[in-house]
Amino acid sequence: MINCLTEPLLLLCNILFQVLLEDFDRSALISALSHVCFCVRLMAAEENECPGLSRQNSELMRSWELEAILTNRTLRFVLRLEQQFICPSCGGIVLNPHQTGCGHIFCARCVRAYIENGGSSKCPLDSIPIKSEEIFQDNCCKRELLNLEVYCTNAPDCTQTVTLCNLQDHLKACQYERIRCSNVGCNDTVLRRSLQEHQRNVCSFRLESCLHCRQPFLTSQLQLQAHADECLEVEADCIYKNYGCTFRDKRGKVQVHENTEFSSHVRLVLESNTKLEKQVEQLQQDMLVQQEALKDKSLVVSSLDRDITLCDSTLTTLQRSVEEQRVRICSVQRELRDLRGVLGSELSEELPSLRASLDSLRQQVAVTESLREHLGVLEQTCQRHTRLLDIHVEQLQCNEQRFRQLESTSYDGKLIWKVRDYCHRKEAGTPLNSTPFYTSRSGYKLSVRAYLGGDNSGRGTHLSLYITIMRGDFDSLLPWPFRQNITLTLLDQSGSKNHVSNTFTPDTSSDSFHRPTSDANVATGFPRFISHGDLEAPRNAVYVRDDTLFIKVKVDTTGLEDL
Repeated sequence: MINCLTEPLLLLCNILFQVLLEDFDRSALISALSHVCFCVRLMAAEENECPGLSRQNSELMRSWELEAILTNRTLRFVLRLEQQFICPSCGGIVLNPHQTGCGHIFCARCVRAYIENGGSSKCPLDSIPIKSEEIFQDNCCKRELLNLEVYCTNAPDCTQTVTLCNLQDHLKACQYERIRCSNVGCNDTVLRRSLQEHQRNVCSFRLESCLHCRQPFLTSQLQLQAHADECLEVEADCIYKNYGCTFRDKRGKVQVHENTEFSSHVRLVLESNTKLEKQVEQLQQDMLVQQEALKDKSLVVSSLDRDITLCDSTLTTLQRSVEEQRVRICSVQRELRDLRGVLGSELSEELPSLRASLDSLRQQVAVTESLREHLGVLEQTCQRHTRLLDIHVEQLQCNEQRFRQLESTSYDGKLIWKVRDYCHRKEAGTPLNSTPFYTSRSGYKLSVRAYLGGDNSGRGTHLSLYITIMRGDFDSLLPWPFRQNITLTLLDQSGSKNHVSNTFTPDTSSDSFHRPTSDANVATGFPRFISHGDLEAPRNAVYVRDDTLFIKVKVDTTGLEDL
């Protein structure tokens, strides 16, 4: 309360000094005297009724800036706000009231504007000039305003009413106050009453623990799913399970097992390779047997074709005979009708012979019908044998294709690839892939990819050649990344040996030469290996002959050891 009286008393002393000098403003004197009296009466009432209230309000105002708390909020008072708490300049609530020399109260923003204008500002109520040295903060008015009851700013959801000085404490506990989620990275704002539910079940940045090792991970970045594929506490099988290893334990122990049991795993791989070789031999024998069976089936089909042809000719002859007999019968019937009246007696003598002839014709017709039924049976048999023959032909083609692939597979790091139908495939623009080849029986698996029409920077102008590292059966036993030099050569078919070659050293930092995690890595090589002009019309060489070209690839196997 002493602070409330300090500034009015100083102003009063200044005015009294001006009275002595006969240079004073009567209205300012009256206003200062009335304000001092009002503050004295209020101090007495507070000391009698609530001695601790003054100290409490003083502490609150030292720790709380109303302008910052009530920014972007609508403040509604329970009772109608008196005119003295409304700024006469802007019409807003005087949350931080300041009194001028003329005795009128303004908000801090308007007072600041008056001070910035210098001595040209005047009070909008009595037009008295506003002087900065006469302005002071009216803490008495401010305390009265803070003791008024207001509705919660989250109304109508929150129905509580509090004094303005306690509004901040209420908002810190109000269940309808919107607050920001405390999870790192989350910018969502939710009601305080829904915060726990949001942080536990809804928030995309909430932490969840691994079911196996109990380490926390963010769900928004799929860290938990990625960790599950690498967690050392998850049970897993040995990577050599397909070769006969039955070890199964936690992933960490499985890794130790794979490192310590390397020799036994190599033995299992070699045994599996031996079985595969035996299976290839057995497939070759089965293919020979299928070829013999196919030859037998072909002979049977040829015999059936001859039988069908013979039956067709027989049936045609019988049909012709039946037609002739039908014509003959019709003729006989006409003759009988003509002769019935004239040669009754003679016709009666010849009637038995005619009946016998008719019976003979009927027997021939019955034989023809039986032959037709037999022909239908033969046709069904022929169709069944034809279907069986198609099945055997398809199986033989599959076996031949697999056998050709096994015969063309190279195991010394070299491959000569014959590319047919060059012009048509160049116009089609589709990539071509060679058959896979290996650096050794248990070495790296590679293939060549060619774009006859060009790819990337060489599209439409050059032949593009690439090398692809493929996933093999022995990748886990080989050193990675792949480091061997690779030479691609376009062979001269004229005999002059003016071959075109390019060699490159693998970039060990590229994923193309790391251990494949899918069927094949991204291809890498030469998008501009040779221009179409030099390829199709060279001066001293022939690279395309009979619409065919040959591509040779050689892998430098120096330093590679067979397993």
